[in-house]
Amino acid sequence: MEDLVAGLLAGKVRSLAKAITIVENDLPGKREILKSIYPKTGHAYLLGITGPPGAGKSTLTDKIIAHLRREGKSVAVIAVDPSSPFSGGAILGDRIRMQQHALDDGVFIRSMATRSHLGGLAKNTVDVIHLFDAAGKDVIIIETVGVGQDEVDIVRIAQTTVVVMVPGLGDSVQISKAGVMEIADVFAVNKADRDGADKLLSELKAMLDMIKDEVKPEIFRTVATDDVGIDELVAGIFAHGKRVEESGLIEKKRRQKAENELRAYIYDMIMERAQGLEAYNDVVSRVAAKQETPMDGVEELFTELGIRIQEEKNAEED
Repeated sequence: MEDLVAGLLAGKVRSLAKAITIVENDLPGKREILKSIYPKTGHAYLLGITGPPGAGKSTLTDKIIAHLRREGKSVAVIAVDPSSPFSGGAILGDRIRMQQHALDDGVFIRSMATRSHLGGLAKNTVDVIHLFDAAGKDVIIIETVGVGQDEVDIVRIAQTTVVVMVPGLGDSVQISKAGVMEIADVFAVNKADRDGADKLLSELKAMLDMIKDEVKPEIFRTVATDDVGIDELVAGIFAHGKRVEESGLIEKKRRQKAENELRAYIYDMIMERAQGLEAYNDVVSRVAAKQETPMDGVEELFTELGIRIQEEKNAEED
């Protein structure tokens, strides 16, 4: 394991790939790896790319990778795909759209399944990000599955979040989806050579005019298939990152990210222990039969686990 960690920190592809497999699948050695590399993390630029299905996120990501490589930056990509209901594995394989980088040692692309996480990110995504960071990647791109309004987990991880939109998908409907719209640091109107692009742009600008924040998201027109607008988009992404650094918000984002990681581990550890209790299946059956409420079931399981629940502020202070 020490050799594996040493290879990972040295940026060796084989060590990185093996470590990802261990971490993603919760195999023995996961905790040791993460504990060893965690102090070495926090240097990579985390870029989130999200938006509705059909917006061309993977093609746009491919062009952003090419731009970053021309600048000499090393890149890691996590393409989060829908998961198979049978195997739990990723079924779309968005990385097939990025095959031009397959032989580039400066690019590492990994598909990960959502594993039924509606927020768009698998529970071990952040752990894999730490591995990429420790391996010395300059930019880590998280391209999420595109499930729509639920896809807001990305804002808790990325330093800059790009929301990709496209004409012809019901523009006013896209804009009204506040859960997605409010996470945007940068908008990319992709496939901007299509009819309706100007209308979408004007609607976006009208929406942003109502925002009172001093720093508003910028909007960029792109046609990813023709490599149009990519240079401007990448410049806008890093300009946003610079503004975040200068404003001091970066510390708030780091704290938010740390809290999100803690929350995820708390949930997973409690669930794992609860499911191991003999009473677990009985509680599920009683809740399903409406014999008790889920809240009562949780209290029963917490009691079994030795987790104390404060009773209504100690019966309202007696």
